[in-house]
Amino acid sequence: MTPQERAQKAAAAMWADDRASTWFGMELVAVDEGRATLALTVGEDHVNGHGICHGGVTFSLADSAFAFACNSRNQSTVAQHNTISYIRPAMLGDRLTAQAEEISLTGRSGITDVTVTNQNGELIASFRGASRAVRGQVFTEGDST
Repeated sequence: MTPQERAQKAAAAMWADDRASTWFGMELVAVDEGRATLALTVGEDHVNGHGICHGGVTFSLADSAFAFACNSRNQSTVAQHNTISYIRPAMLGDRLTAQAEEISLTGRSGITDVTVTNQNGELIASFRGASRAVRGQVFTEGDST
């Protein structure tokens, strides 16, 4: 199995049980070893009292992209801690794209950067996540599903 095939299989297994990301309306766009791209269109249920996309929605999109990138090697991996900087607001109807890229993996610890942009390529937020591999796999290697 190639690294990309492993990443895609891990993503499919995670996506099948990911109630939160689907509840938000996210879409899994692409995945590869150490990388993932998710997207979301800001809907009425995503805006706050200021009429802009709630920061928690933006964070959740970045966090989900982070999760798919971190688990792409089929090693169960969770977040240790994350930070986000909001650069500009996202508005109702904006199409947000979160691109995650693992920048460091040493032993069981990793660092992944995620950029969230809108449909115009404008930077909405910058997220950095620290991950930790735990016991188990996302799917059983050799499993035909």
